Amino acid sequence: MSEEAIHPPAEALSLPRVLAALADPARLATVRTLARVGESSCGQIQHDAGLVVSKSTMSHHLRILREAGITQSRVQGARRLLTLRRDDLDARFPGLLDAVIQPELARLP
Repeated sequence: MSEEAIHPPAEALSLPRVLAALADPARLATVRTLARVGESSCGQIQHDAGLVVSKSTMSHHLRILREAGITQSRVQGARRLLTLRRDDLDARFPGLLDAVIQPELARLP
């Protein structure tokens, strides 16, 4: 079985699917955390976002974000690292990601 996750191509990103993925508070917190910290492991994202959910629930949220094209993941040793697909999202939906993460960035010192 392959360890590599399937990521939709940039041209296949769908606004309704992206918005549906962002509608969940846990997934929105995950995206805002990734915007703030950059590439991070699944467990670290969960910790940094302050999410108190089971591993299976977190895995579900991360799968929804990946399948919507919001995040991408790569394997490094035993860890899966995630990043936002900022360039792809900005190209397809200019300003959307900034509008989503702006409240998080406004709280930075």
